[in-house]
Amino acid sequence: MTARLDALRAELLTHKCEGFVSLFPPANEYLTGFRGSTSAVLVTPKEAVFLCDFRYTEQAGEQVVGFQVEEVAGSIDVKAGEYMARFGVDRVAVEPGTLTLAQSLRLEKALGAPLCPIDGIGVDARQVKSPEEQEKLRASTALAEAALASLIPTLQPGITEAEFVAQLEFEFKKRGAFGASFDPIALFGSRSSLPHGMPGNKGLEHGDIVLLDLGCILESYCSDLTRTFVFGTIPGAWFDEIYHVTLTAQLAALDAIRPGVPCREVDAVARDIISDAGYGKYFGHGLGHGVGLEIHEAPRLNQHSDTILEAGMAVTVEPGIYLPGKGGVRIEDLVLVTASGCEILTQLPKELKVLA
Repeated sequence: MTARLDALRAELLTHKCEGFVSLFPPANEYLTGFRGSTSAVLVTPKEAVFLCDFRYTEQAGEQVVGFQVEEVAGSIDVKAGEYMARFGVDRVAVEPGTLTLAQSLRLEKALGAPLCPIDGIGVDARQVKSPEEQEKLRASTALAEAALASLIPTLQPGITEAEFVAQLEFEFKKRGAFGASFDPIALFGSRSSLPHGMPGNKGLEHGDIVLLDLGCILESYCSDLTRTFVFGTIPGAWFDEIYHVTLTAQLAALDAIRPGVPCREVDAVARDIISDAGYGKYFGHGLGHGVGLEIHEAPRLNQHSDTILEAGMAVTVEPGIYLPGKGGVRIEDLVLVTASGCEILTQLPKELKVLA
């Protein structure tokens, strides 16, 4: 934690700021080790203070490293501003994407000075994962895959999308996960054309596409994977084609990942293959995103990202083709960027599988 605090203080010097405030749980956990929903982290060149209320004081005493723990009552953002005013600092940096407008206004009022919004401060440092973080991502992915593999036999006629998701969430917790890293997606038949559709009461039928997007949280770190199957029989040659195109695009994008490559170029590798096959307008989302303490974090693999890949980054690679009214395919792996390429954490096979 000391190295992370030192790096943050160096950022403050770069931006000519005298202090930093975070109310954002993932950033606070990264800096202090505290796992909880309500806290404030305050950093100046001399002070490193962690604020929480009575509910978390004992927990903070066990988890927080390198910060002085202070119990406060009342609005945590107001207290954070008051503490910083007491420290005598005026230029206080915040990451604007992690604060609500109401929090910002209360902070400024209590501080008595305008905040200094700096994109990425306290957040971007999390893009490159330490060896310990990488191991947690491996473990989270392995648990999610094992849970899914154990439930594949339950995909039988009549089971609904919602029922399968409920079983999956229970299986995560039974195996030791905190829970799902996002609301899992299970879509059957033509509903698989909904990129982020909500599981409903559609029952599984012979010939249905089965699109499953899931992940869990283990030791605070998320996992994320998607596999697409068919049940009983392939619905037609059109599905064979879009599955093959999606898989080809995904494999090519994985092969393109290495340090020094811009994220948008990796996106382009997959997007060009899908576009050249005539399905460009049916792939409307970015190729992937960072994963760590949050399920969606920097960097982003999309057409507009200027981020350059570095060893230690963890990103998803998840191209898809979605044909409205017919069905869709998405294939997603979580990978770690290595010195020479990438390590694919997701081990479940990707060849088209017909479930019986």
